[in-house]
This record gives sequence, structure tokens and C-alpha cells, in this order.
Amino acid sequence: MVLYFRLLRESFGFALNALRNNKLRTILSLLGVTIGIFSIIAVLAAVDSLDRKIKSDMSSLDKNTMYLKRFSFGPSEIPRWKREQFPNVTYEEFQYLKNSVNGMDKAAYQLFTARQIAKYDTKTVSDVNVIPATHELVEIQSMKFKQGRFFNESESNSGTAVIVLGYEIANSLFENTDPIGKKIRLYGQKFTVIGVLEKQGQGTFGNSNDTAVCLPVNFMRNKFGDHNDTMTPIIIFKPNEGVDVDEFKGEVIQKLRNKRGMKIGQEDNFFIDVLSGFTEMIDQIVGVMNGIGWAISFFSLLVGGFGVANIMFVSVKERTNLIGIQKSLGAKNRFILLQFLFEAIILCLIGGLIGLFFVWIIAFGLSKALDFEFVLSVGNMILGTGLAMFIGLVSGILPAISASKLDPVEAIRTGM
Repeated sequence: MVLYFRLLRESFGFALNALRNNKLRTILSLLGVTIGIFSIIAVLAAVDSLDRKIKSDMSSLDKNTMYLKRFSFGPSEIPRWKREQFPNVTYEEFQYLKNSVNGMDKAAYQLFTARQIAKYDTKTVSDVNVIPATHELVEIQSMKFKQGRFFNESESNSGTAVIVLGYEIANSLFENTDPIGKKIRLYGQKFTVIGVLEKQGQGTFGNSNDTAVCLPVNFMRNKFGDHNDTMTPIIIFKPNEGVDVDEFKGEVIQKLRNKRGMKIGQEDNFFIDVLSGFTEMIDQIVGVMNGIGWAISFFSLLVGGFGVANIMFVSVKERTNLIGIQKSLGAKNRFILLQFLFEAIILCLIGGLIGLFFVWIIAFGLSKALDFEFVLSVGNMILGTGLAMFIGLVSGILPAISASKLDPVEAIRTGM
């Protein structure tokens, strides 16, 4: 064991000497390893960070949450012209399904509508995402509050002019003053502020609640009616825990078909998307992106491996005389082989660590500059280190074998 530690120390010394004595050659050879490790770990870190952000944004929602609407979130085999003829889901259908479907935990009715301008006193905020919904939305999305509360069932049913502000909206309109109880103007009418949401941060798809306001959906229905082209309704379902999702979805479909008087064999004129299906699609996209990253980085790693193999063959040739002396003094082939193999691994490890350092610097800088956290995980660091050592092992094995098989007499004579 002591022998191997000594061998490792000597090999490390040889590696450092190679760096010092042949700086340009060594740097050019290691550049491929550095670039290869940098590129693959940078891609994996970016994909992991994006995946983590998406899952964090969706963590407040149950994976079995369902969305019923006239359009599909994903690709559909139904022609576009036919989908455009589908009717919107209605508030009456929402109430019917909410009260008739078995295994229902919560159901909410929400409208997608155009962004608006909110005003308070002399301050104005534009591009406000308005979320008209029923009171159940707060529980389905597990909203957290900095101040105040969400509107209750009574306020929701009557369409009371109350409003909940996202963090950025409240900060822009009221700065350091308490917004609770104050009135802001929206749709030409005053709304009483009853709550402020906690800061969420930038959403993965730009849909952060920080720049949104929530108000009772019945206010919008009372003001604009149920047949307004600028508003698209959806119904959100959250099944009870333990309920069979397929059975629950099938019951929703059958109840809505009956409500709409659809005949057997007639194609559904609505869509139901389950959140778990969306997360599976995201996982597939992440997998493809990882695969692309590996494919791109493979060529850099290949070039780096050839570069290290080249410098190791040169190193063997330069130290032929030393190898001959070591073997004449009793050094075994295994000792010579491990000596050069360790040297190749250490050289690649240095290149890999440099690549990881650059990834960390860039991730740190981007996290500071953008409202997005780039994370270089311990797993990716271990992967990068392991890849660097593997490249060193593969690229150094042939030069190490050639060194170990040298005849000591010929080696001394050749090196003189």
C-alpha cells in the first residue's frame, strides 16, 4: 500500500513537471479535456437547473390536477378548424361537475383574459396578469400570503370587488405602505385590496404570480357576461388523494358528455389535460436535451483523449532512459505501467477540474445577473471528475503499456 502511495506521489510530481517543462504542449493537449468537461457539465447543469425550476414552480400543484377546457395544452390529432368550433366550458358546467363527480376534492373555475393596467393614486402598473377565479383556486394552487387573505366563498359567489395582489404589483403600487384595505382601479372600477401573495420569483414560462392579481370570477361574469371573446374559461379539478386518476377522468368526461347531450360515438368537444402528463413530457424534453449535450460533448472529449494520449507517448519517449534505469534497478512492468497511467489520469483530472471551475464561475455569474438559479450539483461535479479520470485511463493505457514493455538495456541505450 505504501508503494502505491509513493507511486501516486511520484506520478503527480511527473505530471506537474510535464506541465512546467512543456507548458504550451501540455496546455494545448489538456484544452480538449477542459472544453469537453466544461461543455458537458455546463449543458447538464443548465438542464438540471431548468428541470429543478420547473418542478419547483409546479410543486404547489398536485400531479393529478386536471384542466378541462376547449383547447389542448399539447399536440392534438383533431384538426385546428374543428377545435376552433368547440364550445367554452361554462360556469353552470363547473357547478354541475363540482357537485356530481365522485372523488372530487376541489374544483375551481378560472378565466384567461387580456392583461390590464392597474392604478393607485398617481402610480400605474401595466401588463398586469388578471386571474379571475372562484375561491377554491387558493387551495388548489397552495398560494402563500405575505399579508391578508384570499377572497372567501361569499365574496366569490357575489362577485364582490375585492382583489389579491402579487408581490411585484403590490410593491410597485404601494412601495413601503400597507396595501390592505386600500383601493386600486382596474376595469374602470375600484377594488379593495384584501391580500398580498409572497414573492414567487420568475416563473419557468413567464407566468409568475408576482405580476398577477386575483379577483372573483363572478365580478367578471357580472360585468362582461359569459360570452365574451376576450375571455377563455377553464375548470380545474383536484381529485381526492388515492382516487384512481383514470376512473376520475373517465367520470368527468362521461358527466360532461351527458350534460351537453352528446351521443354515443360522437367525438368529445373538449380536452382534459392531467398535470402528471405535462411533467412526463417535461422529463422527456429534459432527457432529449441531456442526450444532445452528451452528443455535442463527445467530440470534445474524443479530441481531448487523443491529445492526452499524444502527450503521454511523447512523455514515454522523453523518459525512455529513466524507464530503462528503473527497470534495471528492479522496477516491475506493473510499476512502470501504473506510473504512466497515474500520470495520464492526474493530467486529465487537472483539465477536468479547470472545466468544472469555469462552469461554476459562469453559473455563479448568471445566477447573480438573472432571476434564475443555475446550480452546479454535487452529482454533476462527481460526474465531471469521473469522466476526466476515465479519459485519462483510456488515453493513457496504450502509452503506459508501451512504456512497461520496454527492454531495460535497449531503453538505456536509446535514451543516451
